[in-house]
Amino acid sequence: MTTRIVTDSTCDLPQDIIEKYDITVIPLYINIDDKGYLDGVEITRKDFYTKLPDYKIHPTTATPGIKSFTQAYQTLSEAGASEILSIHISESLSATVAVARKAAQRFKQVPVTVHDSLQLSLGTGFQVELAGHLAAEGKSVDEILAALAQIIPRSFVTARLDTLEFLRRSGRMNRFMSGLGSLLQLKPILTMKLGQPRSERVRTKEKAEARLIQMLEEFHPIERFALVHTNATQEAEAFHAKINHLIPPGEVFSMDITPVIGAHIGPGAVGFAIIAKSPV
Repeated sequence: MTTRIVTDSTCDLPQDIIEKYDITVIPLYINIDDKGYLDGVEITRKDFYTKLPDYKIHPTTATPGIKSFTQAYQTLSEAGASEILSIHISESLSATVAVARKAAQRFKQVPVTVHDSLQLSLGTGFQVELAGHLAAEGKSVDEILAALAQIIPRSFVTARLDTLEFLRRSGRMNRFMSGLGSLLQLKPILTMKLGQPRSERVRTKEKAEARLIQMLEEFHPIERFALVHTNATQEAEAFHAKINHLIPPGEVFSMDITPVIGAHIGPGAVGFAIIAKSPV
């Protein structure tokens, strides 16, 4: 049995992990003016975030069509896959899962199972990494899904935004904005757990950072930890230094969030993705 893993470009996994487990990544689209760019392929994250504040028309994002998914599944089938697990950003935030399901229903060569990660960014990425590892060990889709079910209730992603402005401009993440009000000087904090986007508001960057640390303490002890940010490497590393005593030893991913998500939250965001050792 050969199980292969498919995901989308919002998973934010480092390229070496993608290559290590031979994971197929379907890029979403970022639309700037009248041109669509393949996320992670045709536009760099640094260039996007540098230019984002000055775009006259705010960029939009889109899920690729059914054909992109069926072509990916076809390629894997021809390469010897006996079953495929397709893991994607939460359906509460994107149409990606719905499109993948339609593609899976049409694809008949090998079984394709579509899995809603109930997460975003490295909250999805941690699941994709585990799935890739287990697939490499010869595990079936059912065995992999059982393992994912164990970490999903322990997964949590949060970030403090530098401004509410880009959420307002995008108009696509209003579920996050529930309860935030219209005061653009707020420093919003966004959270994601079990497919439920939430938001909090504080009035200074210092208070927002203190709240992130408090959240991390609430989830302690931590099994997996990663930094996430939007073109804010130095701020992310400074935050890392402050919370180093709360996170497990070893390599820490520090990832610039995909522009498909960053178009909505803007540059300067800093946060983390974790898997706690027990549900909270």
